[in-house]
Amino acid sequence: MANPIRLKAIQGLKPGDSFTYERRFTQKETLFFGDMTRDYNPVHYDERWTKEKGFKELICHGLLVGSMLCEFGGQVGWLATGMNFKFIHPVYFEDTIQCCVTITKIEENSRAEAKAVFINQDKKQVCSAHMTGRLPMEKEKALLKLMVKEGDPTNVLEKETYPLIS
Repeated sequence: MANPIRLKAIQGLKPGDSFTYERRFTQKETLFFGDMTRDYNPVHYDERWTKEKGFKELICHGLLVGSMLCEFGGQVGWLATGMNFKFIHPVYFEDTIQCCVTITKIEENSRAEAKAVFINQDKKQVCSAHMTGRLPMEKEKALLKLMVKEGDPTNVLEKETYPLIS
């Protein structure tokens, strides 16, 4: 079965549509993200530094956590034009974060806005985000529909077994 976020994008999105999914963050991912971005802030690597900053453990990169928006965007075909994050609490290795993206505005030219709230396994908000971008227009939605009919071969999430939360 196709990813439910992608299916909703094909049907047509509207303001108020909301999608919630989750992800667990590992130390391995954080180290890889640091190598990719060249962000070697000691708060991610050195426990002495982390404790001096007031954190109980090493923390994940904020933008790694924020990258959860990419899952939504990739499934919808959202072309991002802006993202604004507010990092509220640290995310530690092995934390599970739930991301809820809600579309807040869609204009006739497919320009759109959305907000996101990130909650950890302890029900504490760790981040919020506001994003702007372009949603697929009719021809692009038709192409997404064809891609799904073909089995959506470039969409790894098509093969995922974890359920979308809502």
